[in-house]
Amino acid sequence: MAVLGTGGAGYIRQPLGWGLGGAGGGGRGVGPPFPGFRWAVAPEARFYQGDIADAALLGQIFAENRIEAIIHFAGSIIVPESVADPLAYYENNTVKSRALIAAAVAAKVPHFVFSSTAAVYGTPDGTEPVLESAALRPESPYGSSKLMTEIMLRDTAAAHDFTYTALRYFNVAGADPRGRTGQSTRGATHLIKVASEAALGKRAGMDVYGTDYPTPDGTCIRDYIHVSDLANAHLKALQRMRAGGGSIVANCGYGRGFSVLEVLDEVKAASGVDFPVRFAGRRPGDAVLIVANPSVAMKELGWTPEHDDLAFIVRTALDWEDHLGRRNQL
Repeated sequence: MAVLGTGGAGYIRQPLGWGLGGAGGGGRGVGPPFPGFRWAVAPEARFYQGDIADAALLGQIFAENRIEAIIHFAGSIIVPESVADPLAYYENNTVKSRALIAAAVAAKVPHFVFSSTAAVYGTPDGTEPVLESAALRPESPYGSSKLMTEIMLRDTAAAHDFTYTALRYFNVAGADPRGRTGQSTRGATHLIKVASEAALGKRAGMDVYGTDYPTPDGTCIRDYIHVSDLANAHLKALQRMRAGGGSIVANCGYGRGFSVLEVLDEVKAASGVDFPVRFAGRRPGDAVLIVANPSVAMKELGWTPEHDDLAFIVRTALDWEDHLGRRNQL
């Protein structure tokens, strides 16, 4: 049996691909050539290039492979971009996900793991780590587009022999500690990625958006999760459904937050570089503070984070950025 992972050469899909063999099923990947990188796909995986809403391609994949589960990573993820172009996000994240879910039902694929997001919560009430039962009030089309897909999965599971796990990612960062994969997309907007590029001279400093939020230092607070821990949560979700577990939604974070300025201090300390930081106004769609309560993932999935350490996350991100710089010079 095989597992189909969409977004086949993307950031979070990469480390999972290296672990799918150990999960009891070979990996299959489908995705466009960009922003993923074909060289980052695990060598034992079979890669299909194309669109996740292409019915003919999906039919070919299901005909050529015994697919028992889909892990759906593909999608657009930049909050300000979603505010500027909401229809593109509803097309790529919601409409195409609907096509993929329909193809899964038609092919009788029983299990589905979905990359959702903490953006479905918006800014939660209070400062306590947020539970999955919290009010869902997305503040951007990105968050809304992901929530719509969660709703489609819920309703599909009620109507068909179909089980899903929706993993609500908090802020994913870092790189494979063994140096095999990491975030490689040019022009990425993730804070630790951008700060690492600035520290290594790939950017002429960086911008901080908003210093007047109601937080201790005026900047947004986020829960940063290492990409390897997140990849492991997907494997645990797959194992649970294989064992007969029902559909669930689970937060993927560590339960503690760091402000933008705290993260930048960590990157500067780890790199030894005091890169320029420019302060700008708030961006539309950014939540003030959001931190996960990961108890559901820990209890239901048996997930135990291994890299709950901001310094480690930053160090692996910097190491990967340095690796990319040397790779591009060859």
